[in-house]
Amino acid sequence: MGIITDKNIIEKIEEALTTIRPYLESDGGDINLVEVTDDMVVKVKLIGACSSCNVSMMTLKNGVEVAIKNAVPEVKEVIDVTSL
Repeated sequence: MGIITDKNIIEKIEEALTTIRPYLESDGGDINLVEVTDDMVVKVKLIGACSSCNVSMMTLKNGVEVAIKNAVPEVKEVIDVTSL
């Protein structure tokens, strides 16, 4: 499995993360883009309070994934690799 290095795609994903970052930061957390696989799976790392929050999966799927897919419709899934 390869990694996407297309700057346009990475930039759009980073912009999407920037739009939701204030909400995460208001709860003491944040998020970092780890990589985008060539099959368009976005891997992120939740940090701070978000890494141990009991609703982090809901935030990931209903907030982060929606924002990223709106910016880059080709994205198939967003997964959290914090504990990997």
